[in-house]
Amino acid sequence: MAAVAQCVRGALRPRLPLLSVALRTSPRLLCAATQQKNTGQNLEEDQSQSQNEQKVEPSSAEKLLAEEKAKLEEQLKEVTDKYKRALADAENVRQRSQKLVEEAKLYGIQSFCKDLLEVADILEKATESVPKEEIKDENPHLKSLYEGLVMTEVQIQKVFKKHGLLRLNPVGAKFDPYEHEALFHAPVEGQEPGTIALVSKIGYKLHGRTLRPALVGVVKDA
Repeated sequence: MAAVAQCVRGALRPRLPLLSVALRTSPRLLCAATQQKNTGQNLEEDQSQSQNEQKVEPSSAEKLLAEEKAKLEEQLKEVTDKYKRALADAENVRQRSQKLVEEAKLYGIQSFCKDLLEVADILEKATESVPKEEIKDENPHLKSLYEGLVMTEVQIQKVFKKHGLLRLNPVGAKFDPYEHEALFHAPVEGQEPGTIALVSKIGYKLHGRTLRPALVGVVKDA
């Protein structure tokens, strides 16, 4: 039996170093395998995380783009409104300027016309002051003077009319405070109250605008 045991140990002795080497290397192999496995898992986790980040990033970018778009649209709306208001203001200014220019053309001679009205009043009084019974061939000088005054008065009224200046002689018309100025009120038989019975001074209108109101006497209730 002892001999058999020796034979077995002798047979196993040459293999013991190999077994010990295998036992020593196997833990390293196990650690390397474990590290590879962990590395693979970490890579998978990193890839999954990066994919999630890639998925999140576009949504954040889209949100930022949507906010920027909303801001730009709001700014565009404000600029458009300001542009429209500026156009409207410019059009109003243009219309007002055009109206002022037209009124200046029409009423620029207003002061000059007022001065001429005094001349027309003097001519009218001069013709009215001449006694009609004295205007005859026996008084040629007076007749010629009267006819000259009448012709001058007619001509000046033509000039007034040409430039839009018209007489207001409203005898019998309704009293209008925009065209007439009442000097007195008196009852007049046979005339309706509120009408004009007497014109003390002729009025004038320039292109439809009262330049000088007529001085009148108005009928009132008895």
